Amino acid sequence: MARFIQYDRHQQYLLPPSVDEWLPEDHLARYIVEVIDQLDLSKLTSRYSRSGSAAYHPALLLTLLVYDYVISLPD
Repeated sequence: MARFIQYDRHQQYLLPPSVDEWLPEDHLARYIVEVIDQLDLSKLTSRYSRSGSAAYHPALLLTLLVYDYVISLPD
């Protein structure tokens, strides 16, 4: 199993106390997270090595990439 840097979308922060409080329920970012979480990323994760530094999980990186792409589209 590859080593990934752990992340938690429900991590508590100083202000505001939760990421859930940052975004409204109908925010685009929440939708993208739901879609990416349903994808089979096993071909991506299997390519990561067990040696070396821990990496961010491909689901997190793909979510950021897709969200950035969508918000960068011209109106």
